[in-house]
Amino acid sequence: MNKLIEVIELGLIDYKNGWSIQELCYHNIVNLKKKGQKPTPNYLIFCEHFPVYTLGRSSPSEQLFVDSAILKAQTIPLYAVNRGGGITYHGPGQLVVYPIIDLENFFTDIHRYLRLLESVVIDMLAYFHISSTTIPGLTGVWLSEDPNNNLLDRKICAMGVRVSRWVTMHGLALNVNNDLTPFNQIIPCGLSKQVTSMQTELQRALPLAVVADVLKAMLIKKLMDEGSL
Repeated sequence: MNKLIEVIELGLIDYKNGWSIQELCYHNIVNLKKKGQKPTPNYLIFCEHFPVYTLGRSSPSEQLFVDSAILKAQTIPLYAVNRGGGITYHGPGQLVVYPIIDLENFFTDIHRYLRLLESVVIDMLAYFHISSTTIPGLTGVWLSEDPNNNLLDRKICAMGVRVSRWVTMHGLALNVNNDLTPFNQIIPCGLSKQVTSMQTELQRALPLAVVADVLKAMLIKKLMDEGSL
């Protein structure tokens, strides 16, 4: 088994190009597996996207409040993708992470994988003094309701994955410094709840590269540790 992970940093990139790079990495792993060749590689892609809405497999059209003409005027494309979850938004200032890994190199449990991603984000946010949690029955990372400050449950990190032949695609989108206004045009992930960002919670912007470095180190360590159990 190969637990080494190649990190690919794409910077700010068009969603369609990022998806193509994901698929290249995915098919590289799958083709090796089909041929019985080992070890298989693992990739960890970090990027930002230009404004885009993406529809997961469980996204009804009612989750988008505007029509194609408005999206065209806003120059925001809409893509239907083969991940789980509902509609979401990506834009500059949001950290997007795509682990393209062979779970057979670590552990073969999709739910455990999703919980691992959530736990890494929670630990990373704690590093920056943001307390976060999960909500039973829902995927992603949330900030809990705070009645004293009239704050409701609000999502800070969305997740949606696809796993085939134990190879993962897609991943997580962490709101760091991004504009949250485009979320007003959708029902994010199909849930009528608020969204937030690290900048909103801390009342200051954070260097995206710094956040990425902390998340990268924590995610790689967690995968290594979990894969050794």
